[in-house]
Amino acid sequence: MAATIIDGTRIAERMQTEIRQQVRELAEDGCALKLAAVLVGEPPASLVYARSQARQCEEMGIGYELVQLPADSDAAAIAGAIERLNADPGVTGIMLHMPLPPGVDAPSLQYRIDPYKDVEGVNPANIGLVFYGTPIIAPCTALAVVELVNETRMDLRGAHAVVVGQGAIVGRPVSVFLIQREATVTACHVATRNLAEQTRQADLLVVAVGKPGLITVEHVKPGAVVIDVGINRIKTVDADGRKISRTVGDVDFEAVREVAGAITPVPGGVGPVTVTMLLRNTVEAARKQRARSQ
Repeated sequence: MAATIIDGTRIAERMQTEIRQQVRELAEDGCALKLAAVLVGEPPASLVYARSQARQCEEMGIGYELVQLPADSDAAAIAGAIERLNADPGVTGIMLHMPLPPGVDAPSLQYRIDPYKDVEGVNPANIGLVFYGTPIIAPCTALAVVELVNETRMDLRGAHAVVVGQGAIVGRPVSVFLIQREATVTACHVATRNLAEQTRQADLLVVAVGKPGLITVEHVKPGAVVIDVGINRIKTVDADGRKISRTVGDVDFEAVREVAGAITPVPGGVGPVTVTMLLRNTVEAARKQRARSQ
C-alpha cells in the first residue's frame, strides 16, 4: 500500500486560521504586529518570496515592510538597517533575505538581529538556546518538521529517528528537538559511511541535504515516516522533448512512497508549513516582546 501523503498545504491553511485569530486578539489588546524584511539587491527568487510574504502578512492582518538596499551594500550598511529596525518599537519581527553580496558574512549579521525580533530563529543566541530547550524564537524549518511529524500522530518516545544533513538551521535543531521528545536519534552527514545501512533503521527519516534523489527505496525501512526538507530545481525533458525545470526534494518520491508509511511531497510538504511558521513566529515574537516590557 502506498504511503499516506502528508499535506503541508492543508496543515499550513489550518495554522493560518489560528494565526489570524491570534493576530486579531493581540490587535484588540493594543498590540499591532509588523514584519520587516531586509533585502539586498534584487535576487529574483528573493523578490518572489518577498512579494509572497507581503501578501500573506496582509491576509493575516500583519503589517509588512520590505527594506531594500543597493546590491553593492557592504556589511556596515546592512548592519545599520538591522539596527534601525531593532530600535523601532513599531517593528515586532525582522528577517534577512538571502543571498547576501559576496564577501558579506551572513551569521555576523544574523547575530545583530534582536533575538526577540528574530522571527526566522537564526540568531546564534536562539540557535544556541535550542540545545537548552529554551529558545526565544526557534528556527522555522526545524519547527515545521516537528509540526509535520506531529500530524502523523507518531509516538516519538523511543522511536529511532535518523536525520540526514546536520546544517545549523535545520538538521542540528531537528536532531535536538527529536531528542527532547525522547526519540533515539542518529545524525548523518557528508562523512557518514554506508548511509543506507543507517537510514534503513529509521522509524522516522528526516532528510535536509539539498541533493536531489539522494534517498531511494534501498534507504527506507518499510512503513517509515519520511520528511523531505530538500528543495532542488532540476532540468528535465518532457514527452515532447522540451526542456523544463521542476522542483524536487532529496527523496525519490515516486519510488519511496511505495514503501514508506507516510511521506511529505516536494513541493507541498515542508515548504508551506515553513512559510506559515514564520508568521506564527511573528506572533510569538510580539508576545514575548510585550511580556519583556511589562
